[in-house]
Order: sequence, then C-alpha cells, then structure tokens
Amino acid sequence: MGDPAGIGPEICIKALNNSELTTNCEPIVFGDSSVLSATAAECGLSIKLNIISAFEFFDAHQRPTDNKGVIVVDFKNSVKRFRKAAVSAESGDAAFKYIDKAIRSHDLGLVDAVVTGPINKLSMHAAGHKYPGHTELFAEKTSSTNFCMLQYSPVVSCSFVTTHCGYAEVIDLLSVDRIVRVIQLTNDAFLKIEQREPKLIVCGLNPHAGEDGLFGGREEERIIAPAISKAQDLGINVVGPYPPDTCFIEPRREEFDCVVCMYHDQGHIPLKALAFEQAVNTTLGLPMIRTSVDHGTAFDIVGKNQADPSSLIAAIQLATKLAQDSSTRIGKPKIMTAKNTKTANQSGG
Repeated sequence: MGDPAGIGPEICIKALNNSELTTNCEPIVFGDSSVLSATAAECGLSIKLNIISAFEFFDAHQRPTDNKGVIVVDFKNSVKRFRKAAVSAESGDAAFKYIDKAIRSHDLGLVDAVVTGPINKLSMHAAGHKYPGHTELFAEKTSSTNFCMLQYSPVVSCSFVTTHCGYAEVIDLLSVDRIVRVIQLTNDAFLKIEQREPKLIVCGLNPHAGEDGLFGGREEERIIAPAISKAQDLGINVVGPYPPDTCFIEPRREEFDCVVCMYHDQGHIPLKALAFEQAVNTTLGLPMIRTSVDHGTAFDIVGKNQADPSSLIAAIQLATKLAQDSSTRIGKPKIMTAKNTKTANQSGG
C-alpha cells in the first residue's frame, strides 16, 4: 500500500479499481484498513475492503471465503497514528513491517508475487530500519547475494551494476565479475519478460566511455570491456562499452532491449525523463517475484486526488505476467501489494 503518510494508499485504491487487474490476479493488500478508508473518503474514491487480521492470515492461515471486496491484511494501526505528508518513525516502521510480512507470506506460499509501493527512506531510518532501499531489504530478507535492480518499461529499460551509493564509492564497487553477473541477470530477466533473447548495451563509466584513457582511470579497458567479453563468451548478445550519453538516443533505444548502467543516475535520469509513468522497478536474482513503482511518496500532493496509479498498475501487471508464466503457477496468481512509499525526489529502490 505504501508509506501510510504518502500517496501509496491513494494509488493503491485507484489501481484496485482497475477491473482488468483484478480479473487477472487476486490482489491482497498489506496495510491498514483505517488509512485506506480515510484516504478513499478524503479523495472521493470508493473501495470495498474484505478485512482480515495479520494474525489470522499468517498464524491461522485463514482467508476470507466470501467475495465482499479486496482482501486487506490489516495491521490495525489507527489513521491518527501517522502524520500525513510528513517523515516520521511511525510511518517508517509501519512500511517496514508491511514489507517484512509480505516477504514472509511468499515464504509460506501464501502469495505468488510481491508488489511494493514506494518507501520513505528517512522515515524508515528514523524507525531504525537503515536500508538504502527496497532492493537491499529484499536481498537481506531472502538471503540473496547475486542480485541487481532492473527498471523496466516499453520505452527504455535499465539494469544497474551499482545503485544506492555515493559517486565516490562507485569505482571501488565495480569488478569484472559483478558486471558479468548483472549482464547475466538482465539477460535471464528479458528471456522471461519478452520470451526471446534480448540485445543488451553496456554504458561506460566515464564521459565518452573514457575516450581511450583521456578521462578516468581506464575503467572501460580494465573492467567493463573484459566483463562484456566474458558475457559474450557465455552466448549473451551484448555490446559496449558505449558513451553513456549516446546509449539512450532513439535509434539505440530501438536497437537494444536494455541498457546496463554503472551507477544509479546514469540510468534513472533518462528513464524517468522518457518513461516516468510506465516504469517498473524489479529486483533480479531473488527467489521470488518482486516489482515496485518507480516514484516516491509525493508528500506535496497527498490527499488531493492527484496521484497517478500508472506505475503501480504496470508493476502489478508485470508481476502477474511473471507469475502466470511460471510453470509452477496454477490459476489466478495471488499478488501481494505491500504498502510502503518514498519522497518524490527519491527514486524507487
């Protein structure tokens, strides 16, 4: 549902009123029914809730048998507990617990995929949950070590060798093995999403991809190019390193399925400029399907009925597709919408 202080509840309600989504999957919302109800009233929206307590869902493995509305696993927090459109430890702790329980629900086989709204990192940190973002939280909770972030959209897609770190740290985090792993994860993801072999392009680290050592410390020659060569030897259709400023121009976007980026803003800036409302954040390398919106809590528009649910709808659609394509899935996949959200000037993670 998203951080209860942000736009997560609003976009959740709007997405769940999309009949196409509820036809193809069975959504289960992790959050607080009081927040959803208050948000619906404030924004003039409507939603029918089928409420079950977290204890009943997890410990007794109970589920509503009637069809009275969207199932909400209710954490029973009062709407008065959260300061609307503000950073607080209370909302950060609630957001963390929604995610934590959503992951547990997958471990127990209660859901087929988890879709997260954006989180507010400051609120999470204030509550003592000091994760750089969703990606690292999911990796820790699932004991995953070989993982990366993919931002996917029909217009442009990017995967990332490094994500939530300062620029001064990027070079030390680059290695041939790490880049090869990200290329492999990206290739495997597109085989599942697009049902075909993708074409990948890799960015250089420095301006003009180093221009033969004129810029930087020859990271392109020492680290990036050898990694690309190794990935090619594995049969992956990948080229580079190319100058980052030319990887996103229209002819290249039409030729390649995904850009492998060396650091966060190298891909997030062009992706959000070109496909902000369509992009889906997903974590590759997890033992589960996890997608997310690619925007923040947008505190400036909370309660104004202005929040666009397009990214959440796209995230649910991608999670549904991946769950349905799995050979182990039978029938309508159960999609967990974990309620958690980030400020508008923070990128989803």
